[in-house]
Amino acid sequence: MNIGIVGLGLMGGSLAKAVKKYGIAKNVYGYARSDKSKKEISELNLVDELVDIKQLKEKCDVIILAIPVDNIIAFLPELLDIKDETTIMDLGSTKEFIVKNIPASIRTNFIAAHPMCGSEKFGPKAAMDNLYEGKTVVLCDLEENEELHKNRAIKIFQDIGMRLVFMNSREHDIHACYMSHLPHAISYSLANTVMGHEDPRSIIALAAGGFKDMSRIAKSSPDMWTDIFRQNKDNLLDSIDLFDEQMKKVRIMVENENYEELKEWMYKANSLHEIL
Repeated sequence: MNIGIVGLGLMGGSLAKAVKKYGIAKNVYGYARSDKSKKEISELNLVDELVDIKQLKEKCDVIILAIPVDNIIAFLPELLDIKDETTIMDLGSTKEFIVKNIPASIRTNFIAAHPMCGSEKFGPKAAMDNLYEGKTVVLCDLEENEELHKNRAIKIFQDIGMRLVFMNSREHDIHACYMSHLPHAISYSLANTVMGHEDPRSIIALAAGGFKDMSRIAKSSPDMWTDIFRQNKDNLLDSIDLFDEQMKKVRIMVENENYEELKEWMYKANSLHEIL
């Protein structure tokens, strides 16, 4: 089959590499808007051909939207005249808002997917080999899809070595918030706290592994994460409230010098990595 990818950054570019590596696509087509992106995509040989939207719809059996979540919704009117046999798939980090905004005429074609992988890097140069292998992809609300499109999506993700999880889009957004969106909010907060208190020379001289690990994802695209926070606003606010309760708890334990209780609280946190 011919696969078209809209957005050849980290997720889209890495997917282009993966479907080429495993021989899943006869041809891989790409669509990008900016001249800078087009130049980088061509130099990196991420796709067989860059095309316009009309050509994308004519040539592709599968169209994958690997763009920020607000842009996915903005792009949907371009796809209203696709063929019944064309599969559309998005890779967005939120699902419920996207699913609710899929036009009825293409709902059975549209696969709502979220590969649970990534990096703080973005743009075509961030595309990497093996981003998807061994990772999990969540497929949402598949009961609303025709078998052709459902089976295509499942086969693509299985063939590039992903583990499949199925759930509804609302449930996905709650879980994704605690596992991904809240950690990003915390990382941005930590980075801004340190920058507001420390001078650059001290940060360079003293920042150790723990700070670098926790602040790494604060390098992620602000444009992309603003969209994600907006679309998953209610779940994010709930998760921030729960996190704030934990911060208040540790503050009280330290303030009252309840160090045995503090130690037990830390041991409980250690047990997370028995699961991971």
